[in-house]
Amino acid sequence: MVLALAFGSVRLPPGGVAVEMLNLLPGVRLDSGLTDREVAILTQLRLPRVVLGALVGAMLALAGAAYQGAFRNPLADPHLLGVAAGAGLGVTAVIVLRATGEVTELPIGAPMAAFVGAVGAVALTWLLGAAGGRDRSPATLILAGVAVSAFLSAAQTYLLQRNVESVREVFSWTLGRLSTAGWHDVRVILPYVVVTAVIVLTQRRELDVLTVGDAEATSLGLHPQRSRYLLIIAASLGTAAAVSASGLIGFVGIIVPHTLRLMAGPSYRALLPLSLLFGAAFLVLADLVARTAGGDAEIPIGVVTAFLGAPFFVLVLRTNRSVPS
Repeated sequence: MVLALAFGSVRLPPGGVAVEMLNLLPGVRLDSGLTDREVAILTQLRLPRVVLGALVGAMLALAGAAYQGAFRNPLADPHLLGVAAGAGLGVTAVIVLRATGEVTELPIGAPMAAFVGAVGAVALTWLLGAAGGRDRSPATLILAGVAVSAFLSAAQTYLLQRNVESVREVFSWTLGRLSTAGWHDVRVILPYVVVTAVIVLTQRRELDVLTVGDAEATSLGLHPQRSRYLLIIAASLGTAAAVSASGLIGFVGIIVPHTLRLMAGPSYRALLPLSLLFGAAFLVLADLVARTAGGDAEIPIGVVTAFLGAPFFVLVLRTNRSVPS
């Protein structure tokens, strides 16, 4: 976070940035050596973007870990299950309605529209995964998610074709971005982030029990379906909030949880809180690369995560050839 705050179009000394961050604590007042202009750049322009990136990254990583536990599928991810596509369709609908004058406050309407789309998408994936039988195997769920994503993407394309004046805004949002005009975006998604984090983190023990199977979990006093539905709804809420604020940023929900499993083991009691922390750090770092690697032109952050995530996903596929159902 210090590096992300220090580097940009105007370079600030990392030491001074770290001291100025300490000054945000109550009762602390140290000389950072920064000018008033540099402090304004730090606190009013860069800090809101870094905080927003940390919240989005934390939500995407936490949602990925929660989906993987709920579905007992190491390849589950908000994008692969169609959740991101559903949230994207909801936000696109809000953008189109605002362009036609029917909706005037996009930041207020976007999270709720994204949530409705996300929950609808995961419900379709879950139902489609059971079509033709009751066995929702990991491969079936992934294929169902791909089908749902394709359908929702087609609906999004249809909306854009009928409202071409919204194409530029939606396309920019689809590539993923963390541009923010201040603290407003942070305040909008913060309640969703808090609710999601609290619900998912309180289900850490239940996720560990679910890994042994529904029959064994029931014998241990757990209600598997109730816990699974609660986790799916909470993870969809977090994904919807993240997508509405940053656009479609892929692979965070796969890269972070799988890396942490190698470092801290498979237990969700450690995996979920660590996913919050490392997801935040990962996306802040990816945003730093997006802002600085392209020179004067900023690279969409979704492109950066895709460059890292695509080969990582291939590696996960190779190391999980026999995925437990």
